[in-house]
Amino acid sequence: MAIGSLFKKILTRKPSPETADAAVDALRIEFKDRYHSFKLLLSANHKALEIMAEIEEALHGSRPFGMTFVRAACTSVAVNVFSMVRNIEKLAPGKYGELFARFDAIQKSVDAVLTRRKPVADERLVIPLGEVTKEMADFVGSKMANLGEIKNSLKVRVPPGFAITARAYQRFLEHNDLQAEIDRRMQAAEADRVEALYNLSAEIQQMIIRAEVPADLTAAIRRAWAAMEIEAGGKVTVALRSSALGEDAAGSSFAGQYRSELNVSADAVLEAYREVLASKYSLQAITYRLTRGFRDEDVAMCVGCLAMVNAAAGGVTYSRNPVDVHDHRIFTNAAWGLPKAVVDGSAACDLFIVSREDAMTVVAEDIRSKDRKFVCYPEEGICRLDVTDAERLLPAITHEQAIDLARTAASLERHYDMAQDIEWAIDPRGDLYLLQCRPLQQRPVETVTQKSAPTADGASVIYRGGVTASSGAASGPVFIADKGSDVLAFPDGAVLVVRQAQPRWASLLNRAAAIVTEEGGFAGHLANVAREFGVPALFAVPEATRILRTGELATVDATGQAIHLGRIEALLHQAQPRKSLMQGSPVYEILSEASRMIVPLGLLEPDSPDFAPTNCRTLHDITRFIHEKSVHEMFNFGRDHNFSERSSKQLHYKVPMQWWVLNLDDGFTEEIAGKYVKLEQIACIPMLAFWRGFIAIPWEGPPAMDGRGMLSVMFQATTNQALTVGVKSKYAERNYFMVARNYLSLSQRLGFHFSTLEALVSERTPENYVSFQFKGGAADLERRLGRVHFIAEILESIGFRVEIREDHLLARVEGQCEGYMLQRVEILGYLALHTRQMDMIMANPAHVEYYRAKYHKDIDGLLAATH
Repeated sequence: MAIGSLFKKILTRKPSPETADAAVDALRIEFKDRYHSFKLLLSANHKALEIMAEIEEALHGSRPFGMTFVRAACTSVAVNVFSMVRNIEKLAPGKYGELFARFDAIQKSVDAVLTRRKPVADERLVIPLGEVTKEMADFVGSKMANLGEIKNSLKVRVPPGFAITARAYQRFLEHNDLQAEIDRRMQAAEADRVEALYNLSAEIQQMIIRAEVPADLTAAIRRAWAAMEIEAGGKVTVALRSSALGEDAAGSSFAGQYRSELNVSADAVLEAYREVLASKYSLQAITYRLTRGFRDEDVAMCVGCLAMVNAAAGGVTYSRNPVDVHDHRIFTNAAWGLPKAVVDGSAACDLFIVSREDAMTVVAEDIRSKDRKFVCYPEEGICRLDVTDAERLLPAITHEQAIDLARTAASLERHYDMAQDIEWAIDPRGDLYLLQCRPLQQRPVETVTQKSAPTADGASVIYRGGVTASSGAASGPVFIADKGSDVLAFPDGAVLVVRQAQPRWASLLNRAAAIVTEEGGFAGHLANVAREFGVPALFAVPEATRILRTGELATVDATGQAIHLGRIEALLHQAQPRKSLMQGSPVYEILSEASRMIVPLGLLEPDSPDFAPTNCRTLHDITRFIHEKSVHEMFNFGRDHNFSERSSKQLHYKVPMQWWVLNLDDGFTEEIAGKYVKLEQIACIPMLAFWRGFIAIPWEGPPAMDGRGMLSVMFQATTNQALTVGVKSKYAERNYFMVARNYLSLSQRLGFHFSTLEALVSERTPENYVSFQFKGGAADLERRLGRVHFIAEILESIGFRVEIREDHLLARVEGQCEGYMLQRVEILGYLALHTRQMDMIMANPAHVEYYRAKYHKDIDGLLAATH
């Protein structure tokens, strides 16, 4: 007994003052190391949440984004989440090791989505058109797959030819080791800067044009050419047409975005092939893919090689009205010579409208003065010729040919079960050849013949007439473009005015309010893309570049075929909002799928037994878990080392609540002896701001509670043990500040309500943020929800971004200057005191309105006082 007593005295002997001081110093050094890890963790958490917000904004917004954004966002969020995992390991070694496994599993799933590619199942470099079917779109592109289908299944006349496949494109890139360099340049490019895309386009196109066609591909093309000449019955020249994957698909025409080479000889076919491949990276094609959400690596450039038709007339037939879904008539645009004049909008063309009655008839026609035509040179190439006076006003095709085209269009529409856009040519013998067939781009609007309602005196109308290429109305400053470099100066939201409706202007449609051209019709490539993008377009406006002046405000009413000077709200009010071109696109779906492993938050309740690393299903779950546990570990460190007795101080102030302050680094003005700290000894800038708001306006006391509110509280108190007096509960714990000079973390429990506030505020504006969460209450769910929405309305009015999930409110503001952020922290201090027990009166509208007015008045006063 005596020996045991002696050992007990020795083992429990208090250390000397020198030993105790050394232990405290060592503890502070260790604490500062932990605080450094804690700050790194908080910074990574802030960045990760910012990127998640950017991902959500991209998915719900209308701005285009490409795989560069998707990869960068997914990579950046992963880097920051992994930083959090490493730093929580430093705060609690070995305690949360499962987080590494969960992070790896989630990251592998995200990577699998980002790197997924559809394998090329057909290894042939060249496929004869006679063997092509519609099921081969992944090998030869939709354009050639459609031509093969109508040639081989419907027996419609199509020129002899062959397809140079997606595998051939891959082979070309592999042979010249181009893909890695293209990927590098695409990833590094600033997609939102036209100048950067302009330079990128030129660089990549030159790389491809200078590259070598591999010998095996050259041999395959030569063999296919020889077979084509046998089918054609002699020597031929060809048209090399792009047939990229995704081109001519429903909803994404790629109209005019890639290059076609016409009347090419056998000697020049390889050079022309490289030119078509290079056009994948034209400025308009890059912009189109970005706007429509296509991955660059998914768009293999297949090429169609078709025997050239030396056309006497050519054009485009639509099986429906492209600008009025209620008009079922068939529309044909025709011009002398090759159809190039129609599809690139460079010359006037005739219009024939055919009814769908059993005995099809031409019910309307518009024969235009056609002063130019494109024809083939005898050996190679094409030229533009002036049309003779005798031909100029003659129709390019007969009524019989227009009806024959209408019957063909109706037959194709029945086959594909959707409206069709058909390019055709008629040779000098009168034989009809189909050159292209794709789904028609239509806009669901009212009839094209509806005229614009003029203003009271008609003074705003400066032009009436033209051709509706894409319906709708829009307003903006006029910008007259003439040369390629004008693309770089085009301002967002302007009305684009050009002479010819050329495809090159398509690169501006994602930024243009409307487009007006002097020439062209609704059958051209630019008109197709305008309808696809939902941009109002009024074509065939003579002297538009003279009528309108750069910089003046104009309203284009394409549906009513009128141009107004100024902004006409009555027309704009009726205009249809533009649809998001990203939604449903390949890039959008990739980001959407990846985001499901990044953004959703399933771990909400720290007190739940499910709040564990093994239940982290997303990167957001990991950030939520780590953030919660990091605060817990910081407090635990002090508690486990009796640090709270040495460094955590109780705030000495004339309020009935208990407030404890844990100094992380430089949150006090001096070393504090004893267990109390006074307000004047606090150096934490955001804590002082919070406290100013907390004490600024005396609390009136709890709001008057109606009978139902009291019964609600009593019912909740009897059914929820967490609200029962005497039961250990999160609602009964103290209120803790963790402070440094520019950092505040507050865990606050006032009554039945729980809230957390985290703020980092300094002169470094980009790093500033305030994050606030609120949950709880003693009333029923309906009243708690009422209070959450009440607080959300107040926070949104002062610039917070707010999210509500049942009775859980999350609010955040970031990236503002120091003064702005401190004002918001001060208002949170005010709300912390004054919104207590507000859930009790949420069923009384009169009380709610009284407090809404009071709080807004008080907050306005606080903002004015600190302005």
